[in-house]
Amino acid sequence: MKRIEEKIKEIKEWMDELKEIAPSDLDEYISNKEKKAACERYIEKIVEAVTDISFFVIKEKKWRIPEDDGDAFSILKENKLISEDLTKKLKNAKGMRNILAHQYGEVDDQIIFDAITEELEDDVNEFIKSVKKR
Repeated sequence: MKRIEEKIKEIKEWMDELKEIAPSDLDEYISNKEKKAACERYIEKIVEAVTDISFFVIKEKKWRIPEDDGDAFSILKENKLISEDLTKKLKNAKGMRNILAHQYGEVDDQIIFDAITEELEDDVNEFIKSVKKR
């Protein structure tokens, strides 16, 4: 599906851009408001694109209709496209994205920084690899 390939391309570009601007340490992340805001925005865009791809795959495969975004990841797991572990990580990323986008509660800078520097890229790459195998 062409739309999935376009989204994957967007995600890869955003991941590269995020890596270019990512602060080197937590103190820099906290103190540099522009970098912090830009990093958070990239996270929002990347996680939203992952969610969009999930819905595209579900539609393409004619699997059951998701009740919500989190359920979309569950459907991918039910159909053995992604692992239980990745499902949990993507649901957590979606929750983090919602906190950033809608400003529910407090944002934990350490969690966001860890996502930017350690977790997000690996999880997204695993997701993309699984989707490409479909």
